Amino acid sequence: MSMNPRIEAVTQRIRERSVATRAAYLALVDGARTRGPNRSHLSCGNLAHVSAACGAADKAALMGSARPNIGIVTAYNDMLSAHEPFETYPALIRETARSVGATAQVAGGVPAMCDGVTQGRVGMELSLFSRDVIAQATGIALSHDAFDAALCLGVCDKIVPGLLIGALAFGHLPVVFAPAGPMPSGLPNKEKAAVRERYAAGQATREELLAAESASYHAPGTCTFYGTANSNQILLEAMGLQLPGTSFVNPGTPLRDAFTRAATMRAAAITALGDDYRPIGRLVDERALVNAIVALLATGGSTNHTIHFVAVARAAGLLVTWEDFDELAACVPLLARIYPNGDADVNRFHAAGGTAFVFRELLDAGLLHDVETIVPGGLRAYARDARLNAGGIGYVDAAPASADDAILRPASAPFEATGGLRLLQGNLGRALVKVSAVKPQHRRVEAPAVVVDDPGRLRELHKQGGLPRDFVAVVRYQGPRANGMPEMHSLMPLLGMLQNQGRQVALVTDGRLSGASGKVPSAIHVTPEADLGGGIALVRDGDIVLVDCEGGVLEARVDAATWSARRPAPNGSPAGLDIGRALFALSRANVGPADEGALSISCGPPRPPTPVGERRTETEYDLGRVAAYAPFEAKDA
Repeated sequence: MSMNPRIEAVTQRIRERSVATRAAYLALVDGARTRGPNRSHLSCGNLAHVSAACGAADKAALMGSARPNIGIVTAYNDMLSAHEPFETYPALIRETARSVGATAQVAGGVPAMCDGVTQGRVGMELSLFSRDVIAQATGIALSHDAFDAALCLGVCDKIVPGLLIGALAFGHLPVVFAPAGPMPSGLPNKEKAAVRERYAAGQATREELLAAESASYHAPGTCTFYGTANSNQILLEAMGLQLPGTSFVNPGTPLRDAFTRAATMRAAAITALGDDYRPIGRLVDERALVNAIVALLATGGSTNHTIHFVAVARAAGLLVTWEDFDELAACVPLLARIYPNGDADVNRFHAAGGTAFVFRELLDAGLLHDVETIVPGGLRAYARDARLNAGGIGYVDAAPASADDAILRPASAPFEATGGLRLLQGNLGRALVKVSAVKPQHRRVEAPAVVVDDPGRLRELHKQGGLPRDFVAVVRYQGPRANGMPEMHSLMPLLGMLQNQGRQVALVTDGRLSGASGKVPSAIHVTPEADLGGGIALVRDGDIVLVDCEGGVLEARVDAATWSARRPAPNGSPAGLDIGRALFALSRANVGPADEGALSISCGPPRPPTPVGERRTETEYDLGRVAAYAPFEAKDA
């Protein structure tokens, strides 16, 4: 099947607008490749530090041979269910590495916070910036120049994008991602959501709510809804950075351990020391990024990736825009219904055919590029199902039909003809809306604005009976510069309950929305944000606001003269308790806009200096400055 012309056109535009920045990035990647093991260029004192804590066999291998050394970057902690299984991975990885003539060391750890814990709490204001901290921590882990490949252990929301950005700064290294898998299914997500809405209406007790939540989140592994964490896994497979079929295998199973062993073997096999060198900086090109976006749209994945993957692209010297997401959405069919876009969780999606089915359908329809990946066979290798056998993992062709067409459908008979995302524009700014979970009758809301600067104020107004029957909740001063861009998921039970009552409601915010949120139309990531004087700071209580998900309109119905005479309203909810906010003051001061990835760090190659007397425009992209990663020659050996 030839490539869909629209997919090809978007890919070509990304390629053309990124010519200079991509060339600069690849020059860094190619310049950092060395002859022999990377550690062989270390001084004797450097190398002694690297191997000091190793056992005799590993120390001998590190000191004297051309065996590859794998750096493990782990997001392990035992407070988060998704990352708790990683506790045992390093021992298994080291054992497997030795079996194939390699060594492996934990190079470093990265923080892993959970939006599920910080929802509605002050800690959520640090959440988005944790991605950039993770990228920097990954860079620190890999900075020792002692590794020939890396294994990244991470699953959840900001962790995988942060690991990707950090790994791309060391783009000459092959990098393999190894996930932990989802927990077994618990209380169905639809039942959990119903208890949440009853609690918001005062019809369920806190004890009932806690029992429902605990029955849903109940074991090691990723949460089973299709939020940002599980979207990460499908996107990594679509880019060819995880082993085929590895995303949704439960922790603690023989197949899960077999995948971890196989990931280790693959990392050892694709270093510059062999004849199958596959550096991550070469694999992550414009085609791989388009594949990730297509897979996100086809499965109704998390809106958070409209920020994260703009940032990931820039780390690889590529310029991706929200217009690219919007245009791809217009030609990518929706193939999956996974909660919050349906009733099924990711375990049922996996049983219905999972990623192998999705990739086979998208490839056959000409909607995915068949790119080089970490395994032989290109992306076609990802259109096969994994099976455990005596030799490890084997693969068979994906099932010809979905095992449950209420969850998974072929490209010839999708749930919807277009993907679940739209770009909205108007005098309120630019925003994105996820339409795949919004029923058609709720996709256009025109109603008076209820403007708040603190999401908690909306709940107070509801308790006081102060909300109109139909309204658009405008929650502003939640952007990355003002407030770290927290998620507004804590509002969804209230807004969902009001929608269930037959009321027309919508959300407009310069904050984010959880990947677990769905049925309420929500224009999110509004940019320019209120703190920069964007249109969202001009809207007033009672203004009629139109949120048209299918027409692509986000507009306050205010005459132009009145609108232009207005000045931004001040932030009516200044920061209260610190709880770590001060540590991230520089991040808030330096963060870029949402549609440029909300980056608070420099990433990508250095750009040419601006000529004297010239000024960069506000929209001109600054790729930042990253020193060329060149090895040190031995000084005192």
